[in-house]
Amino acid sequence: MKPIKSKAVCLLAAAAVVAAGTQTGAKDSPALQMARQLNEAFVEVADQVSPSVVVIDIRQKVDEKDSEDSGSFWDILPPDLRRHFQKHGKKEGKSQQWLEGEGSGIIISPDGYILTNNHVVEDADEITVRLKDGRTFNAEVKGLDPESDVALVKIKATGLTAAKLGDSDATRVGEFALAIGAPFELNDTVTVGHISAKGRIFEHDADQDFIQTDARILPGNSGGPLVNLYGEVIGINTMIEGLDTGIGFAVPINLAKRVKEHLMTEGKFTRSLLGIHIHELQNDNDYLSLDGKLAPDAREGVVVEGILPNGPASKSDLRPGDVIVAVDGKTIRTVRQLRDEIADKKPGQSSVLSVVRAKEHLNIKVTPGVMPAIEQEFAAKEHDTRNSMEPASLGLTVQGMTKDLAEEYGVEVRSGVLVTAVEQDSPADARGIRAGDVITEINRQHITTLRQFHEAIKSADPKRGLMVNLVGESGRRFVVLKATDGN
Repeated sequence: MKPIKSKAVCLLAAAAVVAAGTQTGAKDSPALQMARQLNEAFVEVADQVSPSVVVIDIRQKVDEKDSEDSGSFWDILPPDLRRHFQKHGKKEGKSQQWLEGEGSGIIISPDGYILTNNHVVEDADEITVRLKDGRTFNAEVKGLDPESDVALVKIKATGLTAAKLGDSDATRVGEFALAIGAPFELNDTVTVGHISAKGRIFEHDADQDFIQTDARILPGNSGGPLVNLYGEVIGINTMIEGLDTGIGFAVPINLAKRVKEHLMTEGKFTRSLLGIHIHELQNDNDYLSLDGKLAPDAREGVVVEGILPNGPASKSDLRPGDVIVAVDGKTIRTVRQLRDEIADKKPGQSSVLSVVRAKEHLNIKVTPGVMPAIEQEFAAKEHDTRNSMEPASLGLTVQGMTKDLAEEYGVEVRSGVLVTAVEQDSPADARGIRAGDVITEINRQHITTLRQFHEAIKSADPKRGLMVNLVGESGRRFVVLKATDGN
C-alpha cells in the first residue's frame, strides 16, 4: 500500500506543472495524465464511501418555560433559522415547539449500526436516519459516551454498505483527507484537504486527543467520516475552530472503535483509573538530570507525580517518583497510552505495572477503580470550590436575549444569552470575550435561556473550566474559561 501513497504525493507535485503544459499546447502530457489520475482518486474514494454515510435528523421538544427569560422561543428566532423549527399547538396550557437539527453518521455494519457524535443525538426525542438511496428509518440510541463525543445508534435494516474503518495511529500528517457529511442540510457533501496535525489536546478535553484537518468541516458534518485515499475512515468529524478558519477536528477512529465496543455491550463506556497525577518522563529534564542514584534507570515512560488519597493506587505499593514503563506487559511511553490502557480495564480487574524506581525494576499490582466513583469522592472534598463558580468569577455579565437587546447591540443571532459587560483583566477578558457576543453553548450544551446559563455555570468544575461557544464580530468560536483563583 505504501507505493500508492507515494504515487499520490507525486500526482500532487505533477499537478503544479499542468498549467505550463497547457500554455505550450501540449496534450496528454505525463503531468496532465497524473493530475487526472489524482482527480479520479478523489472521485473513487467519494463514490466508495458515500453509500456508508447517513443524514441524522433529530427532533427535540422545547417548552415555552425554557425560554421564559428571553420572551417567546419562536419570536426570537431570526427568519433564516425559523425553517429549522416547527410550531406546535398548546398543550396543557403551555406552548410547545419542536427544535429540529441535523448531523451525519457512519454505517459500520450491514445490520444497521451507525457511529455518530454524542452531541448530535444525546438530547433528541426523535431520531430519523436517511440513507444515500433515499430510504428513511427511525433510529434508536444504543449507547452514548460524552467523554469522547461518540454515540452508537441502530436502525432496523439489513444489507447496508458498511464503511471500512482504518487505523488512525498510522495516519500521517500531510496525507490527503476527505470529509463527507451534510453541512447546512446539503446532503452528500465532500470536501478535500489534508491531515494538518495529530494528537491535538484541548484543556476541556484533557483525556482525549483529536485529528486536525483543513478539509472543510461545517455545522451538519458532525458525526460524518474523515477518510483517507484508501477509502478508510480515520476519524469522526466533531468540531471546528470558527467557520472560516479551515481548522476542523475529528475523533480518531481507533478511539471510536474502542468506545463502540463498550457501547454495543454496555450502552456506555465506564472508564477505570488509578487516581494518580502523571507526566511523560522524556519531558522531565530535571528528573533525568538528578544524581545517578536518584534518576530513574529508564528514559521513556510515565512519571507518577502524586497519588490521590483513598484512590485505587493509594492501596498499592506505587510511590511518587516511580516511572511506569508497562501495563500487563504492554510498553508505555506516553500519558495517553497509560490512560487508554487503564481506562479499558474492567473495574476491580487487577493489573501489573512494570515500574522503574531509581535503579530498581519492580512489578506492582494495582486494581483500577471506576472513574465516576473516584470523581465523586474527590468532588466532595472540593465542594466549596465547585459551588463557587459564578458569572462574576469569570468576569461576565449576561442577559436573556430580547428583540430590543438584539437591536441595541446589533446582534443577528438571537438564540443564546447576550454578554452585556466584561470585567477588565478577568478570565473572560483574557479570552477575548466582548460585550455583544452571544453565548450559544456551554460544555457542548445548547444555551437559550438565563436559567440554562446559570445551571451550566453552577454545575461546572472551575479546575477543568468551561468550554464556551459564542458568536461575535469574529464569527463562531469557542474558548475555555476558568474561574479566578481564590473564588
